[in-house]
Amino acid sequence: MPLLALGAWLGGLAAQLLAGPAVTVGCAGGLAAVVVLRRSGFRAPLTGAAVLLVFAAVACSGLVRQHQVGHNPVADLGAQRAVVSVDATVSSDPRVLSGRFGDQVLVRLEVHRATGRGATFELATPVLLIGDPAWGDVPLGATVRAGGRLGPSDGSDVAAVLGASGEPVLLAPPDLWWRGADALRQSLRDSVAARPADQRALVPALVDGDDTALDDALADDFRDTGLTHLLAVSGTNLTLVVGFLLAAARWSRVRGRWLYVVGACGIAGFVLLARTEPSVLRAAVMGTVALFAMGVNGRERGFRALGVAVVVLLLAQPALATSVGFALSVLATTGILVLAPGWRDDLARWLPRWLAEAIAVPAAAQLACTPLVAAISGQVSLVAVAANLVVAPVVGPATVLGLVGGLLGLVWDPAGRLAGTAAGWCVAWIVEVAHRGASLPSAAVEWGTGFVPLTVLTALSVAAALVAPYLLRRRTTALGCALVMVLAVLVRLPTPGWPPDDWVLVMCDVGQGDALVLNAAPGSAVVVDAGPDPRLVDRCLSRLHIEQVPLVVLTHFHADHVDGLEGVLDGRNVGAIETTRLLDPPQGAELVSEEAAAAGVPVSAADFGRTRTIGDLTLQALWPPADSPTVGPGDGSTANEASVVLLVEVRGMRLLLTGDVEPEGQAALARMLPGLSVDVLKLPHHGSRYQDLDFLESLGAGLVLVSVGADNDYGHPAPEALEPLAATGATVLRTDLDGDVGVARRGDSVVALTSGGP
Repeated sequence: MPLLALGAWLGGLAAQLLAGPAVTVGCAGGLAAVVVLRRSGFRAPLTGAAVLLVFAAVACSGLVRQHQVGHNPVADLGAQRAVVSVDATVSSDPRVLSGRFGDQVLVRLEVHRATGRGATFELATPVLLIGDPAWGDVPLGATVRAGGRLGPSDGSDVAAVLGASGEPVLLAPPDLWWRGADALRQSLRDSVAARPADQRALVPALVDGDDTALDDALADDFRDTGLTHLLAVSGTNLTLVVGFLLAAARWSRVRGRWLYVVGACGIAGFVLLARTEPSVLRAAVMGTVALFAMGVNGRERGFRALGVAVVVLLLAQPALATSVGFALSVLATTGILVLAPGWRDDLARWLPRWLAEAIAVPAAAQLACTPLVAAISGQVSLVAVAANLVVAPVVGPATVLGLVGGLLGLVWDPAGRLAGTAAGWCVAWIVEVAHRGASLPSAAVEWGTGFVPLTVLTALSVAAALVAPYLLRRRTTALGCALVMVLAVLVRLPTPGWPPDDWVLVMCDVGQGDALVLNAAPGSAVVVDAGPDPRLVDRCLSRLHIEQVPLVVLTHFHADHVDGLEGVLDGRNVGAIETTRLLDPPQGAELVSEEAAAAGVPVSAADFGRTRTIGDLTLQALWPPADSPTVGPGDGSTANEASVVLLVEVRGMRLLLTGDVEPEGQAALARMLPGLSVDVLKLPHHGSRYQDLDFLESLGAGLVLVSVGADNDYGHPAPEALEPLAATGATVLRTDLDGDVGVARRGDSVVALTSGGP
């Protein structure tokens, strides 16, 4: 079965990555190879033929699916950008995306009838709808009518993209089972409604994968500590839920084949509760494999079940062959089947068996997934095993209590809230572990995503798997390994050559936002903006060994410049905070005021034209003018134009730090300061296409810095902004590609550096 699973996976990859004729040639070549092997006396032609058959079946299934989705009347209408009316079934929960011009809702539809260009078509094809907030209330499983303009799809999973005009028209409500699942999900949310925000978000995520209320900062902490699998529907969820139902059935004296009925109903109910999306179906199948592996002769039965699961899933959804989530599920399950039993038995020689199993299972899953996780994130978590170990005792109770809270809430709300409160107490421990683990000096280390680094990491993982049994079976060597792991986490690993001794400015990689650090003296710096995430700016300052911050300048009050202020204030001696005059948006101004008051740091507006010296730095505020507004419309729409613009002189260099100032402000600066020239320019507004290029090019900067987040929704940085500056001979560096970027003065030259070198 593992060989058949491999053949199925290769067939799925072939269908997704190769053209149809190439797949056909591959199948024919494989068949010829089987014939040759058979005639030469090779004893396994039947296995080869079976592998080839599965390969061909999955490949053909994938090609047929692609053709079905990409070549139908709806896809043709999308290519023509036709205005259509469709009758469809809602096949996913609505997802809200916050954009620059307001919120939009994304929802998947299964279209049954489409009318456009004077013709009506009956078919079944998936479409992605983008609508206004009214679509956020459409229930899963409902039949709706929508109108709008179709556009072509850039993926193979939907036939077209429908830009909806107007609100949905409900034609039929969801079926009974969908209404029941929705009622249970809402009851689950109600059962924890009185708990703190992190608990309100995490309990539904544990039970049914509902992570809509999850905070981005908490999600980052879970990623750094290797706990991300708790935030999504996984085989663990199903194993816990179905295991609880089976235990309850046995307690109720259900025996024999009726237990299989209970298990099957539990699996079906879990799928309905967590939604029939590919990730949920994958989790359900992998959880079923885990249930097989828990029985007698578990490893052998588990391997067979895993092989069957992979083949069935890929036949049903060939696109899973290129899904990272699918690969992680298979790797984790394989790691548990292959490594965990032996490690558990070795540890059980000197530990209680339950504790040995609690250590072996997460360790095996984590090791199996480590190379792929590093390829995705560019990081290796050093605290993942320990974090999973210490939260393991509460994951099961939290999941079961959350489910019980939802079920009881359907009958009597106080009983549901009581169980939900107990589940909240359990997840409070998980949240605390995630926060503290992520704040450790070396919670995660950066790792390259190229061929060589990943090959090295894979080799190290294989070596660890081979050596582990010899180390774990003895108390002394096992405790020694644990001590080494603790020291590796608690002691910050040095980055060779970073920070450079002569650094002047570092632009921190804080995602879609700004955080710049100016070197005033050893251990002391002026910080300009704090980015959107306290954790990221704190880590950047820690890498630079900054303990004293005599001045923080917040150019304006948008979240991507001020929400990380807590990370600057945490554990550092901060002298003062200066901001723009315009106190808009109000929520940003209030956050800064509250954080500063809690830390006892004074806040004032930056004085226009004032020049002051802080250590090696000379700073002058060039914008906004002294008569600029202090009150805005309240929506932050004028905040960029009021950004503080700083001219910095240090070690014979001139740097212009521009915040997000708009073209009008740039033009005003050009009039106020004719002939201004600088060595380094921080490009305004993350490289937005809206720039006064005449002014920016006239500055003559040899180095242009762009602070921007990878894969952001704003199209930053725009080629229209970067290419003219690069054409002047300037070097352009950006945090989404280069990470932390440093600037130093060496001789008569301005040198740009990253944490990896010049």
